[in-house]
Amino acid sequence: MFTSGAGPWKVFDQQPEHDTGIVCFITVAGFLAGPGFQKMRDYMRRTCDDIWVIDCSPEGHQPEVNTRIFQGVQQPVCIVLASRSKATKPEIPAKVHFRALPIGKREHKFETLAKVRLSDDDWVDAPSEWRAPFLTTSQGQWAKFPRLEELFVYNGSGVMPGRTWIIAPDAASLRQRWKSLVEAPAETKEQLFHPHLRNGQPGDKHSRKIVPTPLHGFVVNKKSVADDVRNEVSPIHYGFRSFDRQWIVADARLINQPNPELWRLRTSQQIFLTALTRTSPTNGPAVTFTANIPDLDHYRGSFGGRVLPLWADEHGTPSNVRPRLLTTVSERLGTSVRPEDFFAYIAAIAASPAYTARFQEDLSTPGLRIPITADVSIFREATGVGKRVLWLHTFGERMADTTQGRPEGPPRLPEGRAPTVPKEGEISRDPKDMPDTIGYDAAKQRLLVGHGFIDNVPPAVWQYEVSGKQVLLQWFSYRKKDRARPIMGDRRPPSPLGNIQPDHWLPEYTTELLNVLNVLAMLVELEPKQAELLDRICAGPLISEEELKTAGALAAEPAPKRRKPKTEKSAALFE
Repeated sequence: MFTSGAGPWKVFDQQPEHDTGIVCFITVAGFLAGPGFQKMRDYMRRTCDDIWVIDCSPEGHQPEVNTRIFQGVQQPVCIVLASRSKATKPEIPAKVHFRALPIGKREHKFETLAKVRLSDDDWVDAPSEWRAPFLTTSQGQWAKFPRLEELFVYNGSGVMPGRTWIIAPDAASLRQRWKSLVEAPAETKEQLFHPHLRNGQPGDKHSRKIVPTPLHGFVVNKKSVADDVRNEVSPIHYGFRSFDRQWIVADARLINQPNPELWRLRTSQQIFLTALTRTSPTNGPAVTFTANIPDLDHYRGSFGGRVLPLWADEHGTPSNVRPRLLTTVSERLGTSVRPEDFFAYIAAIAASPAYTARFQEDLSTPGLRIPITADVSIFREATGVGKRVLWLHTFGERMADTTQGRPEGPPRLPEGRAPTVPKEGEISRDPKDMPDTIGYDAAKQRLLVGHGFIDNVPPAVWQYEVSGKQVLLQWFSYRKKDRARPIMGDRRPPSPLGNIQPDHWLPEYTTELLNVLNVLAMLVELEPKQAELLDRICAGPLISEEELKTAGALAAEPAPKRRKPKTEKSAALFE
């Protein structure tokens, strides 16, 4: 039976005469660590003696059909068995025992399940804290690394637009969508606007709502969208997905939850790190970076995540890396460590498939940890590699340094190794040839885009993934002819404005695709060096989480004071 996890409550509390026994249920795997189930985990620890948990979907989100215990269920699932006796004491947390079925086909999982016994040695204890995940406790070296979020003063969620039509891979489409909205008859504007609904009524944002506070750096517009008659908008670049830069209409009236703090931190020096926190990455880089305001799902396109900026204000100083942390690491290494150096160090270590592969077992409990070397020469080496990673992830917009082989502008491989579009492979601009498929010819190392193609694309670039999401497939899905997305559950269809898009392949699509291919190819070339660095770091002396805590390096600090604007004009930006 599928349940929300309320089975134990119904049995043990609703039937006092039967307050002992065993309850077994199957539920979504989000129950194991999701924040929405914290109270239920707390309740079960207080109510039961022992809890056994079997993760049936170690493959993660939307596993392949042949790996699913239930073929028609896309979500990962788990089995939970809880026992309660007369000796249960609510002040003593129940023991939680965890194990995962092997990755692979459903038949193999059933064979393993048939052999499972509660007395097996394969069970691993989970944490005992009341609301902690029903997953394994970090063990060994991993447990000594500081958590990623501890290293920064601020972390927050990315932008939650709430409507898809305000984002597009080309700015012209957004201008046309806005024009269509403001010129539409009054009775259809609300439908086109696509308000967020709450109990069937317009919620946070709707076409007639006046939003007095603009996004930081943008002018105040005291009119509602319904009353606005301007035919022009100025879209800006947006960190939509990892390695996918799109455009957004930066208007507080249109974005459901913009996270004003991110817009305040948007500068020409800022770099945003994005990573999962409620779930764990499965492969590829564990963190990615963008120079643009990031979407809630920037990292992989689902599961949300957190955003950790490098800088803590709009002036590029002070740093968002904890100051005491920088001081402690500097003293330990015997050299000055700047914020951008430490940020680059994280990029070198965690933005690599070697990280997710090495720590895959530890990542069964969500939350990234960063091994910090106590070897100054390795730290400097990692910093150099990390700055190149940041330069690549931001498409040359950050960390440019010609003396270090990082020129400004989109990164490019040397001639002869760079992806190229031969004359015969040109992607047609004719509407009848608008590409709807993308593929790969491994023998020719050729990326196939509709009737066109791009040469010099290594297999590893085609296969490049961020936690199970193939980057090129995801990137193309937002630019192909049919961009319709399946509507899950009872969700409303999106606004018709989203149907306004080019009827042909744009030259700027080809340019950006070449940018992505160059970036991915250069990242692939860095991977062996990153793997070797990680091995040396983990084998050498480390600065532990305990050491940092003892030094007060991870303690919460007061938020930096915002600088007051110098002019009346700039003051308007802070209203």
